[in-house]
Amino acid sequence: MEFLDLPPMLSASGRVRLPGSKSISNRTLLLAALAEGATEIRDLLASDDVERMLDALRALGVVWTREGDSDNYCVRGVGGPFPVKVADLFLGNAGTAFRPLTAALALSGGEYRLSGVPRMHERPIGDLIDSLRQIGADVRYMGNDGFPPLHIFPADIRPGGVVRVRGDVSSQFLTALLMALPLSGVETTIEVVGELISKPYIAITLDLMAQFGVDVRRENWERFTVPGGVRYRSPGVVFVEGDASSASYFIAAGAIGGGPVRVEGVGRNSIQGDVRFAEAIAALGARIDMGDNWIEARGPESGRLKAFDLDLNHIPDAAMTLAVAALFADGPCRLRNIASWRVKETDRIAAMAIELRKVGATIEEGADYLCVTPPDKLVPAAIDTYDDHRMAMCFSLVSLGGCRMRINEPKCVNKTFPTYFERFAEIARPVPVVAIDGPSASGKGTVAARVAEALGYHYLDSGSLYRLVALAAMRAGIALDDERALATLAAALPAHFEAERVFLEGEDVSDAIRTEEASVGASKVAVMPAVRAALLDRQRDYRRAPGLVAEGRDMGSVVFPDAGTKVFLTAGVEARARRRYKQLMEKGMAANMESLLKDLQDRDARDAARAVAPLQKLPDAALLDTTELGVEQAVGFVLGRVRS
Repeated sequence: MEFLDLPPMLSASGRVRLPGSKSISNRTLLLAALAEGATEIRDLLASDDVERMLDALRALGVVWTREGDSDNYCVRGVGGPFPVKVADLFLGNAGTAFRPLTAALALSGGEYRLSGVPRMHERPIGDLIDSLRQIGADVRYMGNDGFPPLHIFPADIRPGGVVRVRGDVSSQFLTALLMALPLSGVETTIEVVGELISKPYIAITLDLMAQFGVDVRRENWERFTVPGGVRYRSPGVVFVEGDASSASYFIAAGAIGGGPVRVEGVGRNSIQGDVRFAEAIAALGARIDMGDNWIEARGPESGRLKAFDLDLNHIPDAAMTLAVAALFADGPCRLRNIASWRVKETDRIAAMAIELRKVGATIEEGADYLCVTPPDKLVPAAIDTYDDHRMAMCFSLVSLGGCRMRINEPKCVNKTFPTYFERFAEIARPVPVVAIDGPSASGKGTVAARVAEALGYHYLDSGSLYRLVALAAMRAGIALDDERALATLAAALPAHFEAERVFLEGEDVSDAIRTEEASVGASKVAVMPAVRAALLDRQRDYRRAPGLVAEGRDMGSVVFPDAGTKVFLTAGVEARARRRYKQLMEKGMAANMESLLKDLQDRDARDAARAVAPLQKLPDAALLDTTELGVEQAVGFVLGRVRS
């Protein structure tokens, strides 16, 4: 499984230019294809969903060209139904392509097969097919009734009068009918049965149809009359707005991470309903500023978002971002009227409940609501994304709570925002790490502890962790060959470090872990893969605000490869032997210079020859030889690297 590890983040600020809206992009492509004349489309979204629509249009006889590697396209419209009358189309998991194309093809007088990925075949389309059959369309199911794949046959279309469609499952059914019915040439009224959900998405459809010359009469949100005798006509040039749903992640990042974060490409003049996410999060205390083409977010003056109870039917996609923002609220939060989540790229209510529980939240899940009670402390977790782009993008925000996150299958963001994680990295500031590596007795422990004290950072003595595991196991009566039990112990080891002292469950065990028994035990547990894996995550959990100084033999290479400051601290082997001899004598412990020297030489050879992460200076680490340096000089060198 592919994954992306996000470190704990300290804050968020900066600017992001949004990609084009998926909803606007695919609607515009279809309207341009059906229109008379050529349409220049600027800033079209580059994503999997749009690629599926472009591929389908080309297969249906629509000629389009792209300006080099830009996001600008020219579509030569066919001026009515599609000219190709037989086609087999694969549309992935692109609902914004599948539903409208189904309606347009049903009125094009040809034979077509439409299919997608397995999840697309689980997304209901029966209500749209029922409506199309009311006007004579011949659409048959190739699998389960009510679901794709579909087989469309030529039919005697009988438009006019009233066509009914359910509005409480997906607004895309109504959008599909609205966009296709001008092909019939006869005035037809669509009557919505039940409450129409996601009304702002219908507003986008009506706005774009008007730009292409077809004005639909609307009576509230219950009846829509498509005029007869009209054709789509190219407006010449269409600019695709930035995606308002994608804006929600960065607006939330500014609210959670302090900000300011400004998103450009969408603002107060947007035709997209999800722009109202800014209003929703402002009601929770976030400070929002808005211009014609930008939105800027800052954190609440109080520090935490306010708990909320909101009807989010009008912004179903952006509402997912609020579910994650609820983790940062001052009390339980309820998201209501979100039943449409059940029929999206995945069952988003169920998926969100599962993943929010992983990070420590208490969840109440209903047919059309979700209640999120934030935890006292967020828990690091591996987030499954269910091939749903919004799951991946939403849960990246959890890292702003100072909690590391693993996002499984992160490439699912290609559906709408292929560069999402790159843009997120531009505005999110990781908790800083100073990684100090080096051979045994090089002085890195003393230097690291002093640097941590000077910076006010946390301190990690990684080498002591294996000794601590052995000591804790012996105290708990766990056999030192029980790898599973030792790994479980290591994963939750209650250890912390203060200056150069080591504590286990609050007890100073600095001397206890240096005994012969603990040393032998450490050697045994250190070779166990499960223990090493558990301690890898455990070490990363020491990365907390305001920062961490970590010392060991693989801090910069394995544990914190993204550390902003890396230092390889070394000294001649004779100098290191003298230092170790002095330490042991000061503690009243027997020592022999010759044996110490040989022990260090042997250890250096083993460390350099390790199959995994051999001890070596990394290209991006600063070399510091302390053979002739005092502690204060070494500390000053490291602090200088950090501050520069």
